[in-house]
Amino acid sequence: MKNLLTDIAGVRVGHADDASIASGVTAIIFDKPAVASIDVRGGGPGTRDDALLQPHNTVDAVDAIALSGGSALGLDAAGGVQAWLAEQGRGLRIREAVIPIVPGAICFDLLNGGNKAWGRFPPYRDLAYAAAAAAGSDFRLGSVGAGMGATTANLKGGLGSASARTDDGVTVAALAVVNAVGAVTVGDGPSFWAAPFEVDGEFGGRGLPAAFTPDMLKARLKGGPAATSGENTTLVVVVTPR
Repeated sequence: MKNLLTDIAGVRVGHADDASIASGVTAIIFDKPAVASIDVRGGGPGTRDDALLQPHNTVDAVDAIALSGGSALGLDAAGGVQAWLAEQGRGLRIREAVIPIVPGAICFDLLNGGNKAWGRFPPYRDLAYAAAAAAGSDFRLGSVGAGMGATTANLKGGLGSASARTDDGVTVAALAVVNAVGAVTVGDGPSFWAAPFEVDGEFGGRGLPAAFTPDMLKARLKGGPAATSGENTTLVVVVTPR
């Protein structure tokens, strides 16, 4: 167990990003088509082909999932992953036609200071092709891939992953792009809200404060008092064995 999404057999992850634009793409590739579903929350979702994941529709499995920055402009990423899969002969077969099935989701990272003047075509399709080609069992965490441009209210956001095994032997793994509206630490201190879930001191082993003051519990929002909706997204992929 590597505490990664790829602790599930048959799952590979690849990243491609561009520091100059402060954005990127993560491709999650399934070696065999995987049954999938989706839960969308919030008022400003950005998804591609999410209707395919509804149980009453014809397509019953996906070949990959594309996660990207770029807001709606990043939805091109799924096409890049499709292009790579098509070269491998992967996809839904309808007589002679082969159609790679790649739902996608995006996060909003257009105000993070990167150079978004990329010209006529956003770079996400090409980044996604590179991410799919790079997919493997080991992958980086942090400011990489779809998490390259992610931010929170007080610290840099990014991409993380974890896995666990239930008492009856079932492995569950997750990958998250955290571009959250709130703060990830308690007040102005060094303790992470996620401290109770820390594994092997990965957050510095600081734990939670012994007591909480009203200031610690005060909401801290990305963008401060003038914050508007639509500047934050958290994308999560959860995988279990078939």
